[in-house]
Amino acid sequence: MIARIWRGRVRPHDAATYLDYLHRTGVADYQATPGNQGVTILQREIEGAVEFTILTFWTDMEAIKSFAGDDPEASHYYDEDEAYLLHLEPRVDHFDVPFTDLTLQTPEQ
Repeated sequence: MIARIWRGRVRPHDAATYLDYLHRTGVADYQATPGNQGVTILQREIEGAVEFTILTFWTDMEAIKSFAGDDPEASHYYDEDEAYLLHLEPRVDHFDVPFTDLTLQTPEQ
């Protein structure tokens, strides 16, 4: 399994709207891509902004390429991202996942 990690920061007053936007765009696309094993969104306030970190889990690099394109290290952005994000990070990180026992319940469940 491979973890793909992307980070982005928004203004605090945009955080709730951007989180909803993430669900409608990236999360929906992740979940619809064969080989995706799950997605987790982390959020924190930092340096006067709200940072989102998205962890996605994939069966292999070919599955990531089917989502991200031929350059799996490149960030994948949507049309409205520029309106929210303070900086468009050009690259993502990938890590092998040698172990996880992650089974979470969100507050909404």
